[in-house]
Amino acid sequence: MPEIEVRALTRTFGPHVALAGVDLTIEQGEYVTFVGPNGAGKTTLLRILATLIRPTSGTVRIAGMDPARAGPEIRRRIGFLSHRTLLYEDLTAEQNLRFYARLYGIPDVSARIDELLVQVRLTERRHDLVRTFSRGMQQRLAVARALLHRPSILLLDEPYTGLDPHAADALRTLLDELAAEGHTILLTTHDLERVSPRSRAVILHRGRVVFDSAGAPVELPELLQQYRERTAL
Repeated sequence: MPEIEVRALTRTFGPHVALAGVDLTIEQGEYVTFVGPNGAGKTTLLRILATLIRPTSGTVRIAGMDPARAGPEIRRRIGFLSHRTLLYEDLTAEQNLRFYARLYGIPDVSARIDELLVQVRLTERRHDLVRTFSRGMQQRLAVARALLHRPSILLLDEPYTGLDPHAADALRTLLDELAAEGHTILLTTHDLERVSPRSRAVILHRGRVVFDSAGAPVELPELLQQYRERTAL
């Protein structure tokens, strides 16, 4: 059974068509990067998969379940990172994670927080206020927040926005490690150079899938060529 299956998915906002018939099958443990111009439908697709908005038509199945009927169970499988980190700047890194752990009802909180801070390389800053963190450090802590409840699926909307090259490289390394651990990862980016060589690449344009590397990683020169050709339509 696919981890995520989307068929004939559409979403409109008044007269604007954000998604115009998207078909996708994503297997458990796949790492998929969605690229495309602004307005291509990337964020809308992720928000539908995160059960934050409903499609206008079409079907979505996550682990075989219908989000309209099994929303709470599906949300337990998902870690979502939007443009906002949803971190509290006047709390420390550890306090932020403890706060969200209580919301998730996570047992053995201390051990889980220790594990995540090591994973995102923030152990030495655990007692520092988040407002003292760089944008890249905040983004890594936000990934830890999204991982707290051990989701099998990570949905990351433009996680590289605002990061300098060093911070972006650190985040990509972290995501590669999470993919190697077996997480299903879907992320969006407008920066083709940030597409991991480990990742399947999907180009969206005007609400449609116009290129899909079909489960296989794609080298940057080929992706750039495909992007120029497909988004010029």
